[in-house]
Amino acid sequence: MNEIILAADAASKFEGFGTIGYGLAAIGPGIGIGIVAGKTVEAMARQPEMAGQLRTTMFLGIAFTEALALIGLVAGFLF
Repeated sequence: MNEIILAADAASKFEGFGTIGYGLAAIGPGIGIGIVAGKTVEAMARQPEMAGQLRTTMFLGIAFTEALALIGLVAGFLF
């Protein structure tokens, strides 16, 4: 019986690591979105006639990168 209580106490000490993990997981998508937006602005400055197509591609890139942040959020709750 004492082993179960000790195991429960040890498991409760790691409760805050999910939020730390999500915070670390959000850094990657944040950097990725910054790179995508920056490169799109750079491409629009070089070729203004392609702005519409570049903007569409940028929003797709942002959506895929933001999906990584959502996966990190879910993984934080699961683990």
